[in-house]
Amino acid sequence: MKERIIIIGANGQIGSELALALRQKFGSDNVITSDIRVPEILKEGEIFETINVLDKQAVKALLEKYKPTQIYLLAAMLSATGEKYPQKAWDLNMNGLLNVLDLAIELSIKKIFWPSSIAVFGPNSPKSNTPQYCVMDPNSIYGISKLAGERLCEYYHEKYDLDIRSVRYPGIISWKTAPGGGTTDYAVDIFFEGIKHDKYDCFLSANTELPMLYMDDAVRGTIELMDAPAEQLSIRSSYNLAGISFTPAMIAEEIKKILPNFEISYVDNDPRQAIADSWPGSIDDSQARKDWNWEPTFDLKTMTEDMIKNLKTKL
Repeated sequence: MKERIIIIGANGQIGSELALALRQKFGSDNVITSDIRVPEILKEGEIFETINVLDKQAVKALLEKYKPTQIYLLAAMLSATGEKYPQKAWDLNMNGLLNVLDLAIELSIKKIFWPSSIAVFGPNSPKSNTPQYCVMDPNSIYGISKLAGERLCEYYHEKYDLDIRSVRYPGIISWKTAPGGGTTDYAVDIFFEGIKHDKYDCFLSANTELPMLYMDDAVRGTIELMDAPAEQLSIRSSYNLAGISFTPAMIAEEIKKILPNFEISYVDNDPRQAIADSWPGSIDDSQARKDWNWEPTFDLKTMTEDMIKNLKTKL
């Protein structure tokens, strides 16, 4: 059967690059992107629809028009922005998911991708090599909504046999899109500022270790999960996914090897520090490796080199 894919929330950091990879795999005619905002650039042959995921009837009309075999639901409000607008974050992150799950049942669309996050972990979760199953007590509205979303996904899989697949993304690093309101976004911003100004004021402390993933690995891992045979998958909430763990001080040192004049300073009392302090420093993704052969390819050195090379050209 020929796949036809709709991405809801396609203009964000992950969506924009995932759409490109899916178009290369399935063809532009079979990948429909949608978002509440029109993208700045739309290439010839690309299909885009303006949609608000909270408008259930509009989403239904979109799905009836294109009859997709897969839905990628990426529309969400991220951690730092969510703390400013907690009610809006909950509404978007939860009711957007419920709309898509209910419409998938109604319209017999079986396969859905929905991303979770390391934000589901909290102050009492193990900080090192955080396992797939452990205490999860998120302290941000983003994390709370993602944890609730994981429970919904597993519930809809068990009750309605929806083929829902998910990963807990760590911080995602990419040179193609600017930071978008996440706590881990310092690891993107540091490159932009380093190349433009040779310095960066970091909102996290020097030794705050967080798990990260380079965008190339994130996109490839997502598509590999969606391609995996259903019978191989043992997790229907969300898979732990890991790439590289590092601190602001560690990434600054790598940048200085290429940009010797680069300097980093640290801002005190930023509210994002409390969110970061509640998250793991490293993730155990052995279940993803076992079930669908997940394996990252970029380390801190190769990621830093690739980021700076591409950003120098872009900027």
